[in-house]
Amino acid sequence: MSPVYLDCNASNPIEPRVLQAMLDAYRWLPGNAGSPHVHGHNAKDAVHEARDRIGRVVGAKRNEVFFTSGATESNNLAILGLAKYGLASGKRHVVSSAIEHKAVLEPLERLRSWGFEVTLVKPQGDGRVRIEDLIDSIRTDTLLVSLMHANNETGVIQPISQLAQAAEDRGVWLHVDAAQGFGREFEPLAHRGIASISISAHKIFGPQGIGALILRRQPKEGPVLEPIFVGGGQELGLRSGTLAVPLIVGFGLAAELALQEHAARKQACECIGRIVIDWAESHGGQIHGSAQYRMPHVLNVSFPGWDADDLLESVRESISISDGAACTSVCATASHVLAAMGLCEPQLSGAVRLSWSHQTDRVALVEALASAGRVIAARKLV
Repeated sequence: MSPVYLDCNASNPIEPRVLQAMLDAYRWLPGNAGSPHVHGHNAKDAVHEARDRIGRVVGAKRNEVFFTSGATESNNLAILGLAKYGLASGKRHVVSSAIEHKAVLEPLERLRSWGFEVTLVKPQGDGRVRIEDLIDSIRTDTLLVSLMHANNETGVIQPISQLAQAAEDRGVWLHVDAAQGFGREFEPLAHRGIASISISAHKIFGPQGIGALILRRQPKEGPVLEPIFVGGGQELGLRSGTLAVPLIVGFGLAAELALQEHAARKQACECIGRIVIDWAESHGGQIHGSAQYRMPHVLNVSFPGWDADDLLESVRESISISDGAACTSVCATASHVLAAMGLCEPQLSGAVRLSWSHQTDRVALVEALASAGRVIAARKLV
């Protein structure tokens, strides 16, 4: 029997309806969306429809959706694209949190090397950053505040709505990395105080390799976002490159389905969550991250006597889980997120992440968890 897939925060299986829409696009939309002929116009129409579908999830207009290769590129564009304006205007201070994804932290480090001052606000022990600490860090020379919507390791939702209002009141550019929350939680991301939002299709059961930057129109006297690479001038000159029409079509449908089926998906994830949490607690698991603010499809937990690498290897025949961010798993270092939360050894080196979806088969899950539980329990007997 194949292991049950419990690493949905890293990437979700593609939705069958999305896959079919992409196959149709590959077959019937061969044109370049930038070409002037009928085939080009057909491709462009499909792209515009996808922009509309994606924009509706966060209350954005068609011309505010810019396609990229994924949330990592979108984060880089939103952060590094402000550097020229910041240097010219003297606004060289940036605020973010210590629990951001590396796709935000590393661009911020690049800004620091260019002469910017970066303030990283630490979270509380429950993984949530205090809104007061964020607001208090904003100064008159602050160019940018960047805060993730939901943490990729703990699933803890951050105070986006309150921060968006504060940013709007102070005239500060707020960027939100919403890779984990887009299509799952809606109201905070619709706040007009958010200037830019990074998203990825594969987090909402769409294809890998396509994402977007939602860029809300700013006042003419405000910051100007510069492209980080140039070429054919696509996406209004902000992101050059031939548009991947089938991937965009899939992204658009995935966004529409996420909006339409949100309630049912959330309910399914909550039911599965109760199974996973009960299982973890029955084996002495120590859960990390606020239960009040945690998204219903993810759990970060450590088990007494287990190192994360040993646990992942020992249960790999039953469940596919991870020890944090998939794109940084090649580094043999403890989670910077959990370290910032104040976790100490052995919880820090033993923490693993389980993340599921509404598609997760509950019968297979119960059997797989039982098998993994026997492995965990066996160590107590040694």
